[in-house]
Amino acid sequence: MRNFETGATRDSDENKFDYEGFLSPVVIKRFGEYMHKNRIQNDGKLRASDNWQKGIPKEAYIKSALRHFMDWWLMHREYEPNEELEDALCALLFNVNGYLFEILKEKNEHSKKS
Repeated sequence: MRNFETGATRDSDENKFDYEGFLSPVVIKRFGEYMHKNRIQNDGKLRASDNWQKGIPKEAYIKSALRHFMDWWLMHREYEPNEELEDALCALLFNVNGYLFEILKEKNEHSKKS
């Protein structure tokens, strides 16, 4: 039990997920900026922010992730990349996030059938 100076009480937060500690608001903010910038499609239309959740094949995610990883690796080795470092890292984060989303979605679909 936690007791606060105000007299308020709460149960213990031990063994509870600490999302606030696991994530960084500056990283999430930069990722959001990257994602918003990339909502604009080649035809000029703005896609929904959750468009990717409709389903993208894992093969598309892995191929894109490796292209962005190559840029990150090139920059790390002080070679000329195709994009800026922050964009490469945000793109990697998007692809990893999307790939994991597809795996979790498949897992959820399999558990519903069981």
